Amino acid sequence: MPERIPHWLTKQATIAPDQTAIELEKGTNLTFLELKEKSQHFAQKLAQLDIKQESHIAILSNNNVDMVIAIHALSYLGAVAVMLNTRLTEEELAYQVSDAEVSHVLAQSHDTNFSVPVYTFSEVKTLQEKTVALRTEINLDDRFTIIYTSGTTGFPKGVVHTYGNHWWSAIGSMLNLGLNNNDKWLNALPIFHVGGLSIFVKSVIYGMPVYLVEKYDKRSVHDAIKSKGVTIVSVVTLMLRELVEQLGDNLFPDAFRCVLLGGGPAPKSLLEQAKLRNIPVFQSYGMTETSSQIVTLSPKDALNKIGSSGKPLFPAQLKIDAADKSIGEIHVKGPMVTNGYFRNEAATEKALTDGWLATGDLGYLDDDGFLYVVDRRKDLIISGGENIYPTEIESVLSEIDTVREAAVVGMSDDKWGQVPIAFVVSVDNSVSAEVILEYASQKLAKYKLPKEIHFIDQLPRNASNKIVKSKLL
Repeated sequence: MPERIPHWLTKQATIAPDQTAIELEKGTNLTFLELKEKSQHFAQKLAQLDIKQESHIAILSNNNVDMVIAIHALSYLGAVAVMLNTRLTEEELAYQVSDAEVSHVLAQSHDTNFSVPVYTFSEVKTLQEKTVALRTEINLDDRFTIIYTSGTTGFPKGVVHTYGNHWWSAIGSMLNLGLNNNDKWLNALPIFHVGGLSIFVKSVIYGMPVYLVEKYDKRSVHDAIKSKGVTIVSVVTLMLRELVEQLGDNLFPDAFRCVLLGGGPAPKSLLEQAKLRNIPVFQSYGMTETSSQIVTLSPKDALNKIGSSGKPLFPAQLKIDAADKSIGEIHVKGPMVTNGYFRNEAATEKALTDGWLATGDLGYLDDDGFLYVVDRRKDLIISGGENIYPTEIESVLSEIDTVREAAVVGMSDDKWGQVPIAFVVSVDNSVSAEVILEYASQKLAKYKLPKEIHFIDQLPRNASNKIVKSKLL
């Protein structure tokens, strides 16, 4: 028998109708009752377009409250939300719309052309409502979303998430971080990414307000933490660096209890700077396939295990594919892990074995069972038979005050097979290659030292804001 629960937004609107669900920068709020009513009305209007159970509906939007309402509306119809990244090209978007078998696109504007009907949120609001039965229950085995991988190599894959995947992700996070009566989670991450979307799922399950930032700006996020009662914020490394710089020698309020850091390993020097300012950073590890975080530091370990991603969340499991306690590929398993990719059996069979997901990332466990993520398997450099992990070198280079960012890649070499070279974004062109190498030589073995230093204005990133190292060579 499939496991069913009451529709989570309806349930929360019944339990706490007057509790704030979404707080906007403009100062307006939506309660859970208002969010439910707006989502149900929006669902009835979508029904006029023949959107129904198992319809695949793409959403193309930057962060705004209408986007959240549309996602909940689709859940009331039993339709599947295909989340599109607004930073993609028209060709990339067309591929995903076709691959995901999308019938309609709901968009913020008509800026992009598609082969299927496109309706803006504003246009949907003008439609007449059609009386249809809205879902009162959620089947945890049903599909809820499809979100595409970033596709740094090959075509992106559509990760299918069930309601159960999102449910268990939210529960696992709460069992780790806890839940306080005054919690308010600031979301500055794109909602079209699973990290941003997961915050709004947590909101309706926890009964917790979300402070919605429509466009990330370090000053507005800093000010919200200082003056809007924010207790938790989700960020990536670049955001954390900017928040540390913006804070200077000041401190955040005592009620601010968690910076949840995702999006890849952060330099140890940055984490130590945050510690000096009493910024509570909890590094995490996850991916689209795990419905957001699956490994996270707990509050009690955050200061003692700097650089670690922590331990698996309560419902999850972790193992390292290595003969001994050395570095190997990270495998994870749990009810928040996807069952596979849409219309891609080959990729599903390659990634999943008996529920275990081969992540493609390299890491190791320390003696206490804490995970340390080392690098992507495809980024590993093998030089003269020695394994070189680019993130180790990048972390050392990032310790230099005049280095803003660094990326290290392997370059073919006739003698060694590969050698590391570094691409550096400096602060005001105020550092030389000689200074960088002199500092690195004190921290790294000789074979790990970059053989070349290239200064560039910015590192190439894809639509998911991940560095695309293939474009550096």
